[in-house]
Amino acid sequence: MVRFGAHAFVWTGEWTRESGNAAIRAASDAGFDFIEIPLLDPDDFDAASHRAALAETGLAATCSLTLPPDAHLPHRPEAARAFLTRVLDRMEALGSTYLAGCVGYSLGTLTGRPPEPWERERVAEVLGTVARDAGARGITLALEACNRYETYLYNTLADTRDTVLRVGEPNVRLHADTYHMNIEEEGFRAPLVAAADVLDYVHMSESHRGLVGTGTVIWDDVWSGLREARFRGALVLESFAAINPALAAATCLWRPTRHPPEVLAREGLAFLRDGAARFGLLQSAETAMD
Repeated sequence: MVRFGAHAFVWTGEWTRESGNAAIRAASDAGFDFIEIPLLDPDDFDAASHRAALAETGLAATCSLTLPPDAHLPHRPEAARAFLTRVLDRMEALGSTYLAGCVGYSLGTLTGRPPEPWERERVAEVLGTVARDAGARGITLALEACNRYETYLYNTLADTRDTVLRVGEPNVRLHADTYHMNIEEEGFRAPLVAAADVLDYVHMSESHRGLVGTGTVIWDDVWSGLREARFRGALVLESFAAINPALAAATCLWRPTRHPPEVLAREGLAFLRDGAARFGLLQSAETAMD
């Protein structure tokens, strides 16, 4: 059975002790199974406070990130490795076991050229080392494919899957995002099915980053692809009611959504639950295979 989560940017753009704990309570009140925490600054992350807030609400947490510009992995592998190690330390203290997002590159870093083979080879090499450390801590990594305007390294699910397979560690998976797929893929169904062997985390995000179901993403194709892929992972509502200045610059997200956080959360979760129910994703894996 799939699990439903929400990115913290539904409620807050700046993750602090206070705003983070408020987002945890809001996600719990809205009925999500877990919240995705943007662990962008491991050196200023109050894991103990957030762990207590999660325990109080009974909510689970995943984490996500983009590497800092000075730790873009292909060009600064040691800086990237050190940053990811600090993130794993904070996740272990938090009690979170899943790290998604741009774990192999810095969002917004562009070279003006397509990726060089050595760049992807270096990503696979370093992520392999980090994955073995993460695995010893019980943590899974998921590498995200993002659109060409935000990264040159991984734009399609197929390219990202190739690196996941090259890493070859069982705790390295593929992170898809319907917003990026809407730009880069030739449709939704086929790429999701082709990546089924490594796919277990999906950002469910609209073409304009607002309320899901009100843009140009062809949701029935997304749902049919997930059904055919026998997807039983995490579906994460990613609507940006708020975003921090650094990520706004990297993603070129200059205007707010038309809906407040409570509408994005309430109607977004209802939309995801309805689609998952209509396409049989609420069944257990055993039932779905009968």
